[in-house]
Parts: sequence; structure tokens; C-alpha cells
Amino acid sequence: MKLPTDRAPAIAGNGSQIAAGGSATTAGGSATTAGGSAIGRREFIAGAAAATLQVSLVEVAFADPRRDFTFAYLSDAHLQHVRGTQFVRAWDEALTRAIAEANLLRPRPDFAVFGGDLAHLGTPAELEHGADLLSRLACPVRMVIGEHDYYFDLGERWSRLFGPQWYSFDHKGTHFVVLNSILADDAWLGRWSEGARRMAEMAGLENPNGAAFRVGARQRAWLARDLARVPGSTPLVVLSHSPLRKVQRDWNFWTEDAEQVQAILAPFADVTVFHGHVHQVQHARIANIAFHAVKATAWPWPHPEGLPRSEVLPRLTLGADAARSTGWQLIDVHSGRVALRQPLDVRV
Repeated sequence: MKLPTDRAPAIAGNGSQIAAGGSATTAGGSATTAGGSAIGRREFIAGAAAATLQVSLVEVAFADPRRDFTFAYLSDAHLQHVRGTQFVRAWDEALTRAIAEANLLRPRPDFAVFGGDLAHLGTPAELEHGADLLSRLACPVRMVIGEHDYYFDLGERWSRLFGPQWYSFDHKGTHFVVLNSILADDAWLGRWSEGARRMAEMAGLENPNGAAFRVGARQRAWLARDLARVPGSTPLVVLSHSPLRKVQRDWNFWTEDAEQVQAILAPFADVTVFHGHVHQVQHARIANIAFHAVKATAWPWPHPEGLPRSEVLPRLTLGADAARSTGWQLIDVHSGRVALRQPLDVRV
């Protein structure tokens, strides 16, 4: 894995970079107030208005450069309907700017991935508004479903707009798998008969009524069948919304059957998982699998205090507020290995 390095993308006009916003961060530690006291997730979001937006690109590079390609990655827009044609302006503007910056990227991406939570409360109005905004991207879009897209109607409107909730595709020698990693067990679903209440319970911060996410037995069986036809030497990229590892349960930075999914991925020489949901940059490696969390275009979350600090992985060197800002990331995938870059900050 290469360490993150900065690189400015192609910029229209005079090419000058816009200075990053000034939200304070610590070097991998928990968020604090100006006075140094710890703050929780609920308080942290109130200070996110001055966060930054970052433009990013994923480059898949092979020994034969004719096989190289790039894709863009955006996630967690949380578009929220207010009334009529009104939506929360900050989240709308953040996604709109990310799309505009993505359209300036050079090389132009082969496609874009949206990593889930396009909507905030999963209503038809929010999802349709999000689909309209994403239609402005100058490349095809591959969609990942998030819990905020799903629990209002169990993904019915999302599926009508965007298609299957899990699927795979091949692109220039790389196999991609998209998973719905935010399913709940039947017992939890049976507790809620009304969609808006079910969505509210799952969307709540540190809500004990929420359910642990899972991929589920049906989807794991599909994944095993899909990968059975793929040679183990093929570069494999898995796109999920929640992390396919267990980070912090009380924040639901968690997938209950993560180890079972990892076992299905084990035969492959090199696997890279990209996910959203945590609204921050995180990196990890478990055996043959590299995990990379991408930023949200909406708000950032603080670093989980329970997340273990690795003595093996190098400490990341990012911009002054990059670890806890908003945006989307530049990731280079060289022969299946990943390097993440932070090229451009834009104040939201």
C-alpha cells in the first residue's frame, strides 16, 4: 500500500486551489472542543458546517497501461426533504459541488460509485431528488444502498430508481462486487409496522432500538456463487455501505456477519473493500483484505474512541482537517493495491 500523497486534479479556469476550511482535528484521536473536553457524535455534527469538500478519483493501474482505468467515489449525501420542493440546502450544495468537481477530473472517470445514504429519511422525494442530482455526473453511476435509503420502504423506491441492491460486474480485468450490507434480522423488522417509524429508529444516533447490520445468508450464498467463477488472481473490489469489519458496535460502525463475508473473500490474492457510512477516513487490513472508508459529502463523524490503533500501519499524513472533513477520495489501485490521496479542499 502506498502512503497518501497530495495531487491537484485538473481545474477549469485559472487552476488555483481553494483553501481548506478550518475545522479542528486531532491526529487520529477523539474529537474535542476548543477547551479540550471530549464531545459526542450529537454535539460533533453541530460543528461540521465549516468542513471541507474534497475531490477524488480511483485509478486502477496494471502492468499493461492499456488496461488502466479510473472511477470516482462519492458517498453519504443525506439529502433531506423539508417541504414541497425544499431540501436542506447544506447537504444539497455539498453533493452538487462534489458532482461538479467530479466532472472536472482528468483523466475522466470510466464510471462513478455512490456509496450509499443518498437520502436521509429514505422518502420517495429524497431519493428522486438524489437521482436527479446524480444524473448530472458526466459518467455512468454504480449505486450502493445505505440504511437511510432502505428502511423507509425496505428499499422499494431505491430499487425502482437504481436497480438491484446487490450485483457484480467486470471492468477491464477487475471484478467488482456490490453488497447490501445494512440488512436487519427478521425479529427486528417485525417490531415496526410503519415505515417512517422503522426509518427513524434505524437513523437515530446511538439508538438502542436500532439493529446490527448484516449481509445475510441469502446474499452470502449469492456472493459465494458469484466468486466461484472468478479466478483467485483477479483483482477484486468490494463496495459496501457499512464496513465489512467490526469497528464500534454502539455507533453501528459494524457488520454482524463480517467474518463470514471475509471468509468468502479469503481465496483471492488481493481484495479491496471501499465503504461509506462512517463519514471519515479509516484504513485497515485483515489478511488479504484492505479496507478503506471514504468521507461523506454531508457531515463528518468523530473518530471512534474504541477503534484500536495499529502498531503496524503507518500513521496517515493528511491535510490539517482532512481526517474529519467531508468529501470524497482519490484512490489509486495499483495491481489491486490501494493508495488514497487528498488532492483538493473546497469549503462547503
